[in-house]
Amino acid sequence: MRNIIPLLLASLLAACAVRADEKWITLFDGTGLDGWDQLGNANWNIADGIVQATAGKGFLVTKESFVDFELLVEFWVDEPANSGVFLRCEDRRVVTDANAYEVNIFDRRPEPRYGTGAIVGVAAVDPMPKAGGRWNTYEISARGNVLTVTLNGVRTVDAVHDTKHAAGPIALQYGSGLVKFRRVLLRRL
Repeated sequence: MRNIIPLLLASLLAACAVRADEKWITLFDGTGLDGWDQLGNANWNIADGIVQATAGKGFLVTKESFVDFELLVEFWVDEPANSGVFLRCEDRRVVTDANAYEVNIFDRRPEPRYGTGAIVGVAAVDPMPKAGGRWNTYEISARGNVLTVTLNGVRTVDAVHDTKHAAGPIALQYGSGLVKFRRVLLRRL
């Protein structure tokens, strides 16, 4: 028994060291939008460490493109909000769910199978979780044709899909309501 405890402790310390060495890139930390382009007429503004919009329609689009990655996004929306996180956008000037993967944030979507927690047109969610009125965390993984979404620690979808969108920038959407983002981190795989 005494020999097992040091082995378990060494294993735990090694696992912690691996996590500490992970190379996370800060895409947004509440201080500026230097790595982003604005698309559309959404009234994005930064205050108190968050970027938010309340009117118009539009996106914040990363200047850089990505292939395989893990993404951590902290967001707050009110209940009528329509937003999303778009992955591997093929055209940075025209972002849609047809030319990117859209991880939806839309509690009142008329077709709830593709509402909050789903990847529109790719992976439905049932039952649809609600995100309105509180801070939430999306953990999104895009590795080849495997896409996973976790909302607040609960896996909402696991999808194996074609690789029609193999690379491209990431976009944060403002469609309606009140939408806030306070932290966006990415780790290349």
